[in-house]
Amino acid sequence: MITADYHVHSSFSSDSDTPMEAMVEKAISLGMDRICFTDHMDYDFPETYELTFQFDVDAYFDKLSRVAERYQHDIKVLKGIELGMMTHLGNRYHKLLSDYPFDFAIASIHLIDRLDPYYPEFWKNKSSKEGLSLYFSSILENIECFQDFDVFGHLDYIIRYAPDKGTGFSMEDYREILDRILKTILSYGKGIEVNTAGYKYGVHPNPHEDIIRRYLSLGGHILTIGSDGHKPEHFAYDFPRLETVLKNLGVKEYTVFEGRKPISLPLC
Repeated sequence: MITADYHVHSSFSSDSDTPMEAMVEKAISLGMDRICFTDHMDYDFPETYELTFQFDVDAYFDKLSRVAERYQHDIKVLKGIELGMMTHLGNRYHKLLSDYPFDFAIASIHLIDRLDPYYPEFWKNKSSKEGLSLYFSSILENIECFQDFDVFGHLDYIIRYAPDKGTGFSMEDYREILDRILKTILSYGKGIEVNTAGYKYGVHPNPHEDIIRRYLSLGGHILTIGSDGHKPEHFAYDFPRLETVLKNLGVKEYTVFEGRKPISLPLC
């Protein structure tokens, strides 16, 4: 059983209004052992969009400490962050992670050429395949510039918003670039996240199980599991369904982090 959700948002993320306490109480009600908040920090997010995706880090740590103390007898509350990557931000993110004692850091891509694929404007005059190719190229470019992360998040995230919702996805169409991404991640000793929010959008988990399979075949073993939940009802979203997928892939353990150090937990 999966008893840790390592991709959770709260009202510290611009796209959530959920108090941390509500997420923690949902986790406790589900019998979870751990919850790791990974609120959005996307420096230099374009002003053309309504949200800023930045928060006061001191206030964040203060709140997390108080919540962790309040619920210490019921669940472990961990301090994480989701970093929105752009190639010029590496030094700022490295300083942030050096200055504060985070337990866990996800690197993610939310923008391509400063456009958010959540919005239709990104897809104007682009096919799903063209959009995915640009996205994967951006991942590679960013991880070649920045290695101070623990896992790369929702590696094919863009599929959630693609015109065909990934119905035509085949890893063979992107094998070369995906192999370069996965081998680069592995060369740093880092892992990947398996994110269940794709189910919420009517697609597969992110990344697709064929990408997970390839990661495993290359020797990868660091797999964190997250719901990307922004509301209590999306916490640990479809974890039993994902557990079946992972077991069918031969996965026996998943990973959690404390103090930026990986810990393996049994999947059974």
